[in-house]
Amino acid sequence: MSPDLPWWHETVVYQVYPRSFADTDGDGIGDLPGVRSRLRYLADLGVDAIWLSPFYPSPLADGGYDVSDYFGVDPLLGTLADFDGLVADAAAHRIRVIVDLVPNHCSADHPFFRQALAAAPGSSQRERFLFRDGRGPDGAWPPNNWQSTFGGPAWTRITEPDGTPGQWYLHLFDPGQPDWNWRNPEIPAYFEKVIRFWLDRGAAGLRVDVAHGLFKDPELADTADPAPSHARSGYYHQPELHELYKSWRGILDSYPADVFPGRRTAIGEVWYDTIDVLGDYVTGDALPQVFNFEFLTTGWDSGALRAAIAASVGMTAASGSPWVLGNHDVPRPVTRYGLTSRPGAGAARQLTPDTTADLCAGSRRARAAALLLLALPGSVCVYQGEELGLPEVLDLPPEVRADPAFRRSGERQLGRDGCRVPLPWSGAAPPYGFSPAAGDAQARTWLPQPTDWQHYTVESQQRDPDSFLGLYRAALRLRREHPGLVSGSMTWLDGPPGMLSFSREPGFAFAANLGTAPAPLPSHDRVLLASGPVEDGRLPPDTAAWLETRPPAQ
Repeated sequence: MSPDLPWWHETVVYQVYPRSFADTDGDGIGDLPGVRSRLRYLADLGVDAIWLSPFYPSPLADGGYDVSDYFGVDPLLGTLADFDGLVADAAAHRIRVIVDLVPNHCSADHPFFRQALAAAPGSSQRERFLFRDGRGPDGAWPPNNWQSTFGGPAWTRITEPDGTPGQWYLHLFDPGQPDWNWRNPEIPAYFEKVIRFWLDRGAAGLRVDVAHGLFKDPELADTADPAPSHARSGYYHQPELHELYKSWRGILDSYPADVFPGRRTAIGEVWYDTIDVLGDYVTGDALPQVFNFEFLTTGWDSGALRAAIAASVGMTAASGSPWVLGNHDVPRPVTRYGLTSRPGAGAARQLTPDTTADLCAGSRRARAAALLLLALPGSVCVYQGEELGLPEVLDLPPEVRADPAFRRSGERQLGRDGCRVPLPWSGAAPPYGFSPAAGDAQARTWLPQPTDWQHYTVESQQRDPDSFLGLYRAALRLRREHPGLVSGSMTWLDGPPGMLSFSREPGFAFAANLGTAPAPLPSHDRVLLASGPVEDGRLPPDTAAWLETRPPAQ
């Protein structure tokens, strides 16, 4: 890492979805002790930090992103002492811990929302949220035409304490996730306490959920298109966000270096229609980083990928904002790149019950995409299981699906459960070492694992240097060692149709063949690493290679 850059600028972050990472008590649900027990695996993989998806107390209306207590740990996942122990043990492995902050909404079980339901219209308790009178006869219609991200109206009507039909409250997601009113001074003050609480416990930073959505249009006016859009609208990207994140940056910068050098960071989840919107979020006094979704939302096409990378590499160069290939909200890359209908469609596509995928093609492309991801300048974020080449689980029974998008779409969209199935660690049958078995009985995982995942386990892939895991480990090691990958600038290289190539000095070149026929590699001295076989200086379709272009500087 360049000594002139902050630690987060080139870091490798590994996203842990705690419920699906590792279970230590045999209840089939992953927990913080489970994360703690697998830190050696993460250190050997070569990651610098882990981002923990929400582990707070939650009734799980939306997979933990409906928080009922921002200052605690869900008893199913552990205790505050477990969190403290995880931070300490991670530090011993030179791994930082980033926590997920969920500031757009809370759980309908949060004490503040319960107080609001018991209070009268216009009360200070209701002013913490976005309660409004309805329109039409007797207020029977929602206050505006906004729609929920998960489908259906973004408003739910309550029954008042006296039993009469009452006001409506806004929820851009599930009804179990009421949106906070960020124009009420109580809410910024409350979240300053939340932020300091976790930073005081040793968190190295925050991942900010729905960072573009906290403030809403103060008039709550109808929109021309009631469906949620990431463009500037009543839903998102309000101007007050900059001052808020400026204040948060002040908090982050006020924490001195302790176990690790450098200050604390924050990474915003900012979805957008055009990437120029991101500049407002990563100016020098706002958020240190935002996720770079250009790669994730682009299909398997060399021209489209080059344009997407070129559009965002400047922003990445300035902030080191992490590139991502997947996360807990989108279909896994192996399946996404293998879709037989609209192959290579962007990550935002919703999978349906009739979705099919060519996993052989998807695996080849996902391996090549991983080398592209890890060769780009800036930081990267790897979602758990990507390093194992896990596919999306498409055939989960309806009765076990937990994603509200599945229910609110009338089961027309599969939702996100398929990328959240618990990880396979070892063995030939479920639970694949995810949970300890009780006696002779197999522990049942909270989402069922496929019965044919034995070849995806960490145990089986550790024995195979050509596996997904072997590829990721080799790439992450080279990424740390090669001077061109540490801080080298990026220059595009010309190539035949379907080829995506660039160099990073000193001495590194990347090439990926997204075409349908073998293509010649750029000029090079030797192949450092490839996602598949390379013969006679020609790169097969759906294959990527890292190249040494001259001996690296000593």
